[in-house]
Order: sequence, then structure tokens, then C-alpha cells
Amino acid sequence: MHPNQIIEETKQKIGAATIHLRDELKKLRTGRAHPGMLDSISVEVYGQAMPLKAVAGITAPEAQLLQITPFDPSNLQAIAEAIRNDQSLGLSPTDDGRVVRINLPPMTAENRQAMAKIVNQKVEDCFVSVRGARHEAFHKLEQAEKAKTIGKDELERSKKQVDEQVAKQKAEVESLARAKEQEILTI
Repeated sequence: MHPNQIIEETKQKIGAATIHLRDELKKLRTGRAHPGMLDSISVEVYGQAMPLKAVAGITAPEAQLLQITPFDPSNLQAIAEAIRNDQSLGLSPTDDGRVVRINLPPMTAENRQAMAKIVNQKVEDCFVSVRGARHEAFHKLEQAEKAKTIGKDELERSKKQVDEQVAKQKAEVESLARAKEQEILTI
């Protein structure tokens, strides 16, 4: 495999880890209602599981309120049940026959600290993925050098490019984490 291919593959893996982290951070509760909090919910409708956003419109009309409007009113109960059954969110939806509403209780200082710890754990999981991609790239580059398809200089240059990508991604992830932590800890 050519070093440029290895570097490009590593860049894609690093990018995927960052995108995954960004998606995971969106799901975390801050203190304000955010439609992205419900991205992980899937609803059993028409005999199959579908993402919530495919069967309903989700809005945050107030800071502590989420409103879910089903595209088909017959799915109202299934939507409320799917949200109630997701224990990781711990939300209690109510419905008035037309829309589902979720009042978010204000977060306590302990909730905020726990969420900040979860942010740090998710960041660490992301870094583990990135270190794995870096290790794999270095291994492939060293194999190519042993097979004499690349020289020592190209090996070192390629390793340096991989490390630059990792450093760039690390700075981006740390920035994302700081912003999310600030959002969580701000009352």
C-alpha cells in the first residue's frame, strides 16, 4: 500500500472518530432543551424501527421544553413510549393527543458535574480510537519499509504526516470538549 493511501485512510478514521464524538456530545444534556438530545431514539411504527426525526418534528420552543409533533397522529403513543423507555435519557414525556411534550427539570450541580465527567470519558474514547488508527498506520508504514516499497526517508516523512493529523485532530477534540463542558457547567 502506498504511503499516501495509508495517510488518507488514517485521516478518514480520525475524522470518523471526531464526527462520532461530535454526535455523542450532542446527545448530552446541558440545561437547555435541544432537539439533538433525542437523536438516539428509535420508534416502532408501521412494523419497523425508525429514527424519531423520521416520524416527527422536534422543536425546543422554550429553554426547558421539547415538543415532538408526529407526522402521523396515530404514532403519538409509540413516540411517547419510545422516549419513556430510553433509560439513558431519563425523560418523562406527556401528550395531549396532538403533540408530545417533555419538560426538562433544571440540572443540579451534581448533574452538571456528572455530565462533565461523561464528556471527558467520551473524549478519552475518541482519543483511544485515534491512537489505534495511528498505531495501525505506523505498522503499515513500517511493513512497507521492510518490504522495500518505501525508503527510510519516506517512512519518517509519512510518520510525521500521520502525527500532524493526530495533533490537528487532538486540538479540535479538545476545543469541542471545552465548549461542551462550558455549556454544561453554565447555569
